[in-house]
Parts: sequence; C-alpha cells; structure tokens
Amino acid sequence: MKIYLCGFMGCGKSRIGRELAKAAGMTFADLDRYIVEHENMTIPEIFERYGEPHFRELEAKYIREMPDNSVVALGGGAIINENTAKTAKQTGRVVFLDADFETCYGRIKGDSNRPLAYNNPKEKVKELFDTRRPIYSERADIVIEAAGTPEQITELIRKSI
Repeated sequence: MKIYLCGFMGCGKSRIGRELAKAAGMTFADLDRYIVEHENMTIPEIFERYGEPHFRELEAKYIREMPDNSVVALGGGAIINENTAKTAKQTGRVVFLDADFETCYGRIKGDSNRPLAYNNPKEKVKELFDTRRPIYSERADIVIEAAGTPEQITELIRKSI
C-alpha cells in the first residue's frame, strides 16, 4: 500500500510523511527529491530549462516508480496533473494536508527551490493556493486539517486510513 500526501507548498508533506512512515513502519519517499536525483537537475533548473509542463510530466512519470509500502510526499502541484492524480488513486490512498495559506506562505517565502513561490509576489501565490485547494480536496480520499503538531497530524491520518 502507498499513502500519497498532497497539499500546497509548505503544508508539511515531507515532515508529516517522515513521521507517518516511521509510525506506520513504512518507507518514506519524496517525489520532488526523486525527480531531482533522476534528472540530475534542481527543480528550479528544470522549470527554467524546460518549463512547468515538462516538470508535471516528470511527476506523472516518476510517481509510478514510488516503492510499495511507502508514504510519498508529492510536490505541491503534482495532484493537479490528471495523470499523476489517477496513478495515485489507482495505487494507494491520497491524503490532502489542508493547511491555511499564511502557515504555508510563512514556510515557503524566500525559498529559491520553490520557483512558483520564489518568483511571484504573495498575492500571486495566494491565487495559486486558492485555485489548487478545491482540486486537492476533490482528488483526495481523505482530507486532514493540517493544524497541530506533526505527531497529532500523523495520528489523525493513521486513524483515517
């Protein structure tokens, strides 16, 4: 079984993912890191050289390689891609970590590894958040309010799976 964590940049997918994997005796995988390792380029380099649509294709391709019995942190835009969302639904459970915008933005502002946040003003990032949030909710099997400690959120997910 695979558990895919989706949500906006900075909602805690990687942190919660590691915690959840440890608590559930599963492995942890980060799709963004996997792509960086396999493409030998940073995410900003991929965006700059090939554009966002190419990056979304890479997510759809590499999600198929995520190991069984793992918790997978998806990139903030991964589940927006229909192919990636379909693969996630077919191969595991999709959990949306629903964090508020200010929490997410506080964690990602100024992070040059997040081109969509780094290269845009706060208002534009908020627009992206507002556009993506209903899609995350619609494509998830489970919606978890990502408020509280990582341990509390992990426990909520474990009870919901």
